[in-house]
Amino acid sequence: MSTPPPPHWPPPPARQAYGEPALNGFALASLLAGLLCLPPLGAVFGIVALVQIARKGERGKALAITGLAVSLAMTASLVLVADRVGERLFDRLDTLEQYQEAEGDLTAMEDMRAGDCFNVPGGDLLAERPFIYKIACAEPHEGEVTASTRLAGGAAFPGDHELRRTSVDTCWKAQDAYAMDSWALPSYAEMFYFVPSRESWSGGDRRLLCVIGTAEQEHRGSLRRDAAMLTPEQGAFLRVMNEVDLALGGEPEEEIDEALPRYLEWAGAVDRALGVEAGLLDGVRERPGLAGPAGAQLKEVEAARAGWQRAARATKPAEFQAAWDEASAALSVDTEKALRGAYGLATTVPEWLAGQSDGSDGDPEDSDGGSSGDSEGASSSAV
Repeated sequence: MSTPPPPHWPPPPARQAYGEPALNGFALASLLAGLLCLPPLGAVFGIVALVQIARKGERGKALAITGLAVSLAMTASLVLVADRVGERLFDRLDTLEQYQEAEGDLTAMEDMRAGDCFNVPGGDLLAERPFIYKIACAEPHEGEVTASTRLAGGAAFPGDHELRRTSVDTCWKAQDAYAMDSWALPSYAEMFYFVPSRESWSGGDRRLLCVIGTAEQEHRGSLRRDAAMLTPEQGAFLRVMNEVDLALGGEPEEEIDEALPRYLEWAGAVDRALGVEAGLLDGVRERPGLAGPAGAQLKEVEAARAGWQRAARATKPAEFQAAWDEASAALSVDTEKALRGAYGLATTVPEWLAGQSDGSDGDPEDSDGGSSGDSEGASSSAV
């Protein structure tokens, strides 16, 4: 009888099957929440995932860390965006609170045209692209459009300085054409303009709105007095005088010793403008009613031209300043007042010229030395 073989003792251990650890669900949820919907919740999921992975030995640590980082970055971005949007919203709400203070019909700025009158919330013509409420000019209003034009330019913003230079030049010319007899403007009337901001420029905004602002006092009625509302003789005279003012208003911004060549060019431009005025005066000095005033003005203009011509030939700043002072002193406000009266135009001397009406020379450093027009008056811009 055979004996069965003895059993192996101890028995071999049972073989166990080992699979990969499970993927932590919060790790995946953290990344998805951070990318798609709720970054703050994704950050919470990422922290929970790291805690569970360390305790249970699950997979997904790298995924949880990535989800946490993405969620934190997206949360920071959302906070920044919300802060900027909120700031703009509150600024806009501040303006909305003033809606009831502006009379008229809310009108888009690009729909305004020359001759339109309007109000703005709070009467603030210096606000950045304010809401405009169009109203009949016979009603009290704070602004009157002299020109609405589209600026030329590419996609790149031209810069604040260049935009201001272009706007000021365009709007003074527009105002001189719209209200040609600048002496007839009320003392509280000022030139304003609205231009695109850097942000709106990138969005395609190119609208320039030139305005006569009258917000300082209650004003009714249009200030328009263009060539169609004047006699041909009055229009021709004012057109020439306004060109002289524009030339005189072109004084360089730098000091003379810093930009003498530019001052020499300016002196030449003023001399040429005065030459046109001299030609007009010479043509009417024999006309009844104009002979005396035109002759007196012509004499002063020729003396001023001599000073400006010397200034244009100056080789030193002091030499230019002396010639400039002489040229400015040659023109008398009283003489021009008499000439304007002879033409049947306004004879109330504007405030910016009142200091010269007593025969004083004035200070060319403090004014543009002009003989007429409003380019020497105060101007403001809303940019």
